[in-house]
Amino acid sequence: MEGMEMTEKEQATLLMDKFIDLQRIKTAGDKEKEIDYQLKTTKAKLEALGIVTENLTID
Repeated sequence: MEGMEMTEKEQATLLMDKFIDLQRIKTAGDKEKEIDYQLKTTKAKLEALGIVTENLTID
């Protein structure tokens, strides 16, 4: 996938988003609800980019 490299700024933004998401889970009153929300929004973002998420779940 040539031309798909991320800039340092893009990498920093991605990691900051991940850090914020983990902080939200850690401090959530209802951790399961927050985790479900994080999964739902991440799945929507992946699917918007054309990434199939069916086989990504752990049963």
